[in-house]
Amino acid sequence: MTTFLVIGAAGKTGRAVTRCLTSQGAVVRAAVRSPERAETAYAVGARSISVVDLATGLGLDEAVAGVDGVYHLAPNVHPDEVAMADRVAGAAARAGLSRFVFHSVLHPDDASMPHHLRKAEAEKVVRTHLPGATVLRPAAYHQNLVGPAVSGRLAVPYSLDAPFTNVDLEDVAEVAATVLTHSGHEGVTYDLAGPEVLSVRDQAAVATDVLGHRVEAVRVDVAEWAAGPGATLSPQARADLLAMFAAYDRAGLVGDPSTLRRLMGREPRTWGQALSAV
Repeated sequence: MTTFLVIGAAGKTGRAVTRCLTSQGAVVRAAVRSPERAETAYAVGARSISVVDLATGLGLDEAVAGVDGVYHLAPNVHPDEVAMADRVAGAAARAGLSRFVFHSVLHPDDASMPHHLRKAEAEKVVRTHLPGATVLRPAAYHQNLVGPAVSGRLAVPYSLDAPFTNVDLEDVAEVAATVLTHSGHEGVTYDLAGPEVLSVRDQAAVATDVLGHRVEAVRVDVAEWAAGPGATLSPQARADLLAMFAAYDRAGLVGDPSTLRRLMGREPRTWGQALSAV
C-alpha cells in the first residue's frame, strides 16, 4: 500500500487531497505545523501525523522517511515560500523520492503579483532538487466564494466585471491524487482552470438562481478592505493581496480548462455545481 506525505494537510486544500488519496486506497501521513492540528487531519482520513516546521525544516527528514511521494503546498502568501520549497524538496531528494507534486498557482510568472512570482521561483527550486516533480497551477477556487454566496453577498475589492475561470477544489484534489498515484506525470506542469469564464457579477446571478435567494455583487473599496480584513494580516501579506486585487482589476485570472478536462476524463465542475453541493 502506497503512503504519501501531504504537507499542509490540515488546511482546506490539504484536507481535500487527503480525502481523495484515502478514497483511492492510499495511506496519508499528514504534515501539520502543530500537534493541535492533528485532529483536523485525522478527521479526513490521515493515518499518521508528522509535526513539521517549514520555516526551519525541523521534522522534515523524519516526515519523508518511508513514504512513496509528497504533496507540498506552502502557507498562503508566505514570504518564505521559496526557502520552504527548497527545504521540502531537498528532504524528499535526500530520501530518494521521485514522486513529488508542488502546488503552485495559475500564471505564476505574472510580475504584477509578488506572491505569484514566489511560486514561480519555488517551482524552479523544486525542480533543481527533483527534475521529475509535477507542478499543479490551479486557478482560484469556487469554494472561496461559496460561503459568501450562501450568505447573500459577494463582496470583493476589485472589478465586479473582471473575468475568472475559477476551479472546483475537489477537482484540483482529484488531479493531485491522480498524479501522485499514477505514473506518466513526471516533470510535467499542469494549468488547472475551470470550464466557465465568469465575473463576480455573473457569479452572483448564477448563485441567485441556484440558491433561490438574492445574491448581490458588491465592490469593496481597497482602503476599506485594508482597514478591515486586511488589517489582521502582516504588512507583507496585505501588500501582496493588494497587488493581486489590482491585477484582478486589470485582467481577472483566466486559464484554459482543457488540461483539467483531459486529466479527469470529464467536464470540470461549474460554479453552479459547486453551489448545489452545499
